[in-house]
Amino acid sequence: MATHLHPSPGANGKAPQFLVADFYKSPGLSAAALKRIAGVHAYQEFKKGTLLLQEGQRADAYYCLDAGMIRSFATNPSGNAITTGFTCPGQIAIEVASLFLGLPTEENMQALTDCRVWKISLEAFQVLFNEIPAFATWGRDWMTQALLTHKLRALRMITETAPERYLRLQEEQPEILKVAPLKYIASYLGITDSSLSRIRKEIRG
Repeated sequence: MATHLHPSPGANGKAPQFLVADFYKSPGLSAAALKRIAGVHAYQEFKKGTLLLQEGQRADAYYCLDAGMIRSFATNPSGNAITTGFTCPGQIAIEVASLFLGLPTEENMQALTDCRVWKISLEAFQVLFNEIPAFATWGRDWMTQALLTHKLRALRMITETAPERYLRLQEEQPEILKVAPLKYIASYLGITDSSLSRIRKEIRG
């Protein structure tokens, strides 16, 4: 698949303002620290369908999503693409194992819509992590929360019914239901397209 990357400013000739504090929430980060953090992020635009990261590659950056939606997915032994996550505005798109362990990724990250992001390289992240203690604290806190979220999702795939998982998604991330195609939502919930259609009809009454 062709990759269409537009690192230049948007249509009005200017990049949007990077609201750095919306992504790096920590009481210990001073205004000066946030300014420095913002300064190492590069604004980029991705067209719908662009692969930000492809299976077999090694991640060298992560992305603060300003607008749009990013889908993460992996291919199962049968050759089916299974959605593993969605990144919504205000969230960070990252493949942790590949980025920090240097492993070839088994996941793909693709722009589900046209997207605006702020990219930070692993090298820049490591400098900030080592030189700004409050940034290191933020990083550890973020990773702890990400691990908890991943653990809860794994447990709920076992302990909750498909309708319960759908209702939880509807409550916690309704924007996904408005933007993502049903086939991607279905694979994320671990059900078939037809099962998802039936659940939606039953919930609507």
